[in-house]
Amino acid sequence: MYSFFRGHLARALRMAGIMASLVLPSHVSAQVASLPAFNVDIKETSVSGLSSGGFMAVQFDVAYSSILRGAGIIAGGPYFCAHGNVNTATTICSCTGIAFFCQVAPGATNVPALIKITDQNANDGAIDATSNLVNHKIWMFSGTADTLVPQPVMNDLERYYRHYITNSANIHYEGSIAAQHAMPTDFFGNSCATLGAPYINNCNFDAAGELLKWIYGSNFSPKNTGALGGKFVEFDQSEFVDDHNPTAHGMANSGFLYVPANCDKTQNQPCKLHVVFHGCLQDPTNVQDKFVKDTGYNKWADTNNIIVLYPQAAPIFPLKNPNACWDWFNYDDPDYAKKSGRQMSAVKLMVDRITGSPIASPTPSPIMTCFTATNLDHVRAGRAHDNAFFAQANGSNEIMGLDNIFITTTLKKTGPNFYVIGTCP
Repeated sequence: MYSFFRGHLARALRMAGIMASLVLPSHVSAQVASLPAFNVDIKETSVSGLSSGGFMAVQFDVAYSSILRGAGIIAGGPYFCAHGNVNTATTICSCTGIAFFCQVAPGATNVPALIKITDQNANDGAIDATSNLVNHKIWMFSGTADTLVPQPVMNDLERYYRHYITNSANIHYEGSIAAQHAMPTDFFGNSCATLGAPYINNCNFDAAGELLKWIYGSNFSPKNTGALGGKFVEFDQSEFVDDHNPTAHGMANSGFLYVPANCDKTQNQPCKLHVVFHGCLQDPTNVQDKFVKDTGYNKWADTNNIIVLYPQAAPIFPLKNPNACWDWFNYDDPDYAKKSGRQMSAVKLMVDRITGSPIASPTPSPIMTCFTATNLDHVRAGRAHDNAFFAQANGSNEIMGLDNIFITTTLKKTGPNFYVIGTCP
């Protein structure tokens, strides 16, 4: 099942006919512009995200660790947790498939294996050197009542980060609040125990403010509790995607930017940049402008000279990505967790533009390696193994059928000695 939240596929299908006509309300943005540049040091960039956005924030933080200060993760999980497999994503890294099949448990994500894959990707140059992570500031939140990404997944994320960040004082983990799967705020949303749209809950806890203070230091100015003084910018995301067709790859045509008054180009004030990845079903087609306006980031950004980038995912109907999740399990790009991943590189190009860094044209992601052979030949080649007369793909342990010469299977390699049943683009 390719939807991230169980039970929403039918709703997503009903939206297929209207999604193209839905845009952020006019009071947020008047017209789509080209993303502008500002006076921002790229080394003052950080990321955060909820749910699929939490997994995406971890991917981005690990892959581009050389440019980032840190990350805030709410209900996410370790880097490459899904191994490019939707079944692993919805049963091991979350409980978002069929509840009966959920296998979330302490240590189930196999952090040592994920560390090995991370190190291999770094050695291959597919992500930045892991040594860059050592000084990152990591802020984590997991609600004790979260039924979709239960705490064992976030506990594994903490274990993953502590392997690379030896100073335990750089990691803060808030796991004591009885919150459901949502972005916690202190001013807007459903009750803290509610699971439902817009997946923003008033838990009397300001997650956005806490994570920003953790990443950038505690000497923040108090947040703006009145009318915001900055402006929202709706910008064209297509120029950052290799084929300029973002909706074919799970990204919206437009993204959004909040620019405090002090950070306007006419002021030339040095500013910071924070990138926020929304969760599934939190794009404008589902929650209008609520995630961009009502999660609390802008209140702190306004008084602390932080530009907030809200890149936007989009649905791909009917089954590929109906709930507008970020690609953390290979629904679009087999290199989704690497710097060359289509969504990853698109957001990095946005960061480059905002910070005035040298920017290159987006390049297509390499084609993933696939092998089509009989099950017996897969076993003989070391891509699969025999288990009680059945062939199982190495890594994912997906059952391919009987281990014989009569059944042919295509296996896709998504990591070192990790194969899934599927096809390559």
